[in-house]
Amino acid sequence: MLDQFKGCLLGAAIGDALGMARESTPPDFQRLHEGYRRAWRGHPNAGLRPGQFTDDTQTMLLVAGMLADGTYSEKGYAAALTRMYLDGDLRFPDGAVDAACRHIAEGRPAGVASNSAGCTGIAVPFGLVYGDPVDVTERVVQACSVTHTHPAALAGAVTVAMLIHHAVRGRPDALEIAEKIAGLEDPALGSKIRDAVRLAREGISLESALSVIGNGVTVYQTVPLAFFLIHRIRETGALLTTAAHVGGNTDTIALICGAYAGAVYGRSALPRDLLDGLESRDEIEATAARLYERYTTKP
Repeated sequence: MLDQFKGCLLGAAIGDALGMARESTPPDFQRLHEGYRRAWRGHPNAGLRPGQFTDDTQTMLLVAGMLADGTYSEKGYAAALTRMYLDGDLRFPDGAVDAACRHIAEGRPAGVASNSAGCTGIAVPFGLVYGDPVDVTERVVQACSVTHTHPAALAGAVTVAMLIHHAVRGRPDALEIAEKIAGLEDPALGSKIRDAVRLAREGISLESALSVIGNGVTVYQTVPLAFFLIHRIRETGALLTTAAHVGGNTDTIALICGAYAGAVYGRSALPRDLLDGLESRDEIEATAARLYERYTTKP
């Protein structure tokens, strides 16, 4: 299971880093470039090098580290996140995260009523470390409420957390379980995920699927598209590469795909060249190991 913990965090970071350069761009399936690339000049991520990740992984690792140390609290997370924001270290943050950090800095109520997928990254470590699904759901909702208060955003984060929770524990029906949970948390999200899965099973082209599902920043598009890709593409390298080319919210979409693939197949299934070129690989792996130790030793 340690290999799956490592694979999950590393896979998430790899997906994010692959999608970083194409975030907010149109889809491009004519040239599926393998490996990391630099964002085009003028892009908000233009200052990042190939293999560096965005705010999605930054916040995921912030929460994972605090959980591993046994120091996590919503107050502590909010304070650490706001420090990163004020110091200019948070990379091209989600609009809701940006607004929430400003609110915290100004002493105002933090959470923003946004249905963006900007808090799905922090759901991943909760899905790993908590053994009880009820605890996973409650902890994710509390954590995401620091930045997002919209019920759809919380439902999307819970869906991702439960997908990872069941995948890392070897449940072959993890996707189906997460799909059902999405419907319970938000019927509209559940319906969109079901439609995306149906399209994947029918064999519709990715271009056509995108016109139906969308690739935007809302959980109503980001999460269903990730489910479509996971159902459609079984090989890890191809899944990550394709997710990085879907355009729109590529970094978050690819992060979800990478977290799932790593949780199921482990670190050993991640492409060697992508591991070698990933920013902070050793630190991410060490955080995953500490998170696993926390999971196996807590009462």
